[in-house]
Amino acid sequence: MAAEGGGKETNEIKTQFTTREGVYKLLTHSEYSRPNRVPFNSQGSNPVKVSFVNVNDQSGNGDRICFNVGRELYFYIYKGVRKAADLSKPVDKRIYKGTQPTCHDFNPLTATAESVSLLVGFSAGQVQLIDPIKKETSKLFNEERLIDKSRVTCVRWVPGSESLFLVAHSSGSMYLYNVENACGTTAPHYQLLKQGDNFAVHTCKSKSARNPLLRWTVGEGALNEFAFSPDGKFLACASQDGFLRVFGFDAAELHGTMKSYFGGLLCVCWSPDGRYIVAGGEDDLVTVWSFLDCRVIARGHGHKSWVSVVAFDHCTTSVEDGELPAEFSGSDEDFHEQIHFGAGRERANSSHSRLSKRNSTESRPVSVTYRFGSVGQDTQLCLWDLTEDILFPHLPLSRTRTHTNVMSATSPTATGQTVTTVSITSTTNSSGTNGKDNVSDSSAGGNPANALPDPLPRSNSLPQATNPAGGSTPNSHTGSSCSSSSSSKGNSIIDSAFISTKFATLSLHDSRKERNEKDHKRNHSMGHISSKSSDKLNQLSSSRTVKAEAAKTLGTTLCPRMEEVPLLEPLVCKKIAHERLTVLIFLEDCLVTACQEGFICTWARPGKVGLLSSQNNPANSPSGTVV
Repeated sequence: MAAEGGGKETNEIKTQFTTREGVYKLLTHSEYSRPNRVPFNSQGSNPVKVSFVNVNDQSGNGDRICFNVGRELYFYIYKGVRKAADLSKPVDKRIYKGTQPTCHDFNPLTATAESVSLLVGFSAGQVQLIDPIKKETSKLFNEERLIDKSRVTCVRWVPGSESLFLVAHSSGSMYLYNVENACGTTAPHYQLLKQGDNFAVHTCKSKSARNPLLRWTVGEGALNEFAFSPDGKFLACASQDGFLRVFGFDAAELHGTMKSYFGGLLCVCWSPDGRYIVAGGEDDLVTVWSFLDCRVIARGHGHKSWVSVVAFDHCTTSVEDGELPAEFSGSDEDFHEQIHFGAGRERANSSHSRLSKRNSTESRPVSVTYRFGSVGQDTQLCLWDLTEDILFPHLPLSRTRTHTNVMSATSPTATGQTVTTVSITSTTNSSGTNGKDNVSDSSAGGNPANALPDPLPRSNSLPQATNPAGGSTPNSHTGSSCSSSSSSKGNSIIDSAFISTKFATLSLHDSRKERNEKDHKRNHSMGHISSKSSDKLNQLSSSRTVKAEAAKTLGTTLCPRMEEVPLLEPLVCKKIAHERLTVLIFLEDCLVTACQEGFICTWARPGKVGLLSSQNNPANSPSGTVV
């Protein structure tokens, strides 16, 4: 077992880890990479990405895997936990000149054992449609780069469609394509269709059908990733400006927004039922956002660097022991100005993805566990559990959760008066209803604010108290910003430590104002500097503006303070690679990770490792540390 504390053991690459389900094991013989297995020199290269598709092969080997490493693109039969990988026999291999593949996506509707449709985005802005089984190249979109010259950051088939796909670029634009249409020989002309808060949608003006059908301009800076909701009706976009924006896709209407705690958002994913969205990015956090409440409901802090991928584990996520909340009927009639694009779209099966409202205080609690994972540039894999004590904070917790330690905290109420909570240990089930166990000094009356109970055993979380005024949550979706008054220095241990170590730019207003005044005086006296230095000063000034805007959103509905939402702790946080991690995918019998060196690793779920181990030399089985 790895030693606690310092030493080389702390940097040891883990090949096993344990959760409540059992032990996950790295299958060394199921590792995919370039055929020579030599680590790839990743400097200056685009992130390694992995795509899967199942072709319903009767032989039982229906999974296919595609991954890019540098200028190379590989397509293999994926054998997973069943058999060892044979890297000497790729189904297809392509090497590109002058550009690099950046992302790719299979169309599951058209995939067969004889043919698959694979979209590949490139660093120069083009998108290619290929069939790696037939080894054919069907079409090349944006070939002359007349539509967009910037790098393709994300490409996805529109759910339920055999012909429509969406492409995002580092320019901040998204384009909707139809594989049946040509791109034209001249630059497209656009007509405004819809405009909203920091986004616009344009249609392509043309006498004949051509690509793109639509152009979306979203936020400022690169659009790093987007994800369709499980029913295909909504689109979540993670942008470099730090905003998560969720749109009704057909109506092109903004449903809600969220702001990162700091820096850009790099990744986004939906829960299997479409109720929650998780985003990660340059603030080193994972942020959980409620689709229906349009608010942040939790954050997770476990990574030491940027979070590059987030994903839900549909196999471990469960809802048990109770009736589900009332369903949200999001019918198409709720949207107006519907848009139809050529070939009709079939809706994906919505039996598992219908949106639901949160439980009311009268409803009895259900046992809920959403499992999701994250990987980052710190080479660490984190697994998280989102449970009912976080999702339904107003409901009584289960009887097993009896120990609550409330830390000393001071917070202004909605009326401007102060509530002080004294450190008291409680052994009651209810949410602070026992008068003997909760001592507070309040001239306004109400529940204690900013309470920080000990981590709960199932959720590994640090729940925060609700708004003291009326017991409602401080970030409930009201369409306006919630109170953003600063907490006192002793208000929250987590917030003060987190901000002081990671985000010094989000300090108190007075110190920021004083620093800005000094910068202004210093820059004001430098009129003789060169133009090159002037450009650097402009960049610094722009950076200060961005930081100032970020400070304005802190403490609002868009970006609540650290003490205003529960802080999740990871169930698992292990170093599993030498280079930054770029892939996390959950499959039925395993999870798949990849690092920038070009190694795609398979981690067998508990109880799923036996078949492969019995087919190979026992001496080759993983011998890593279980922690």
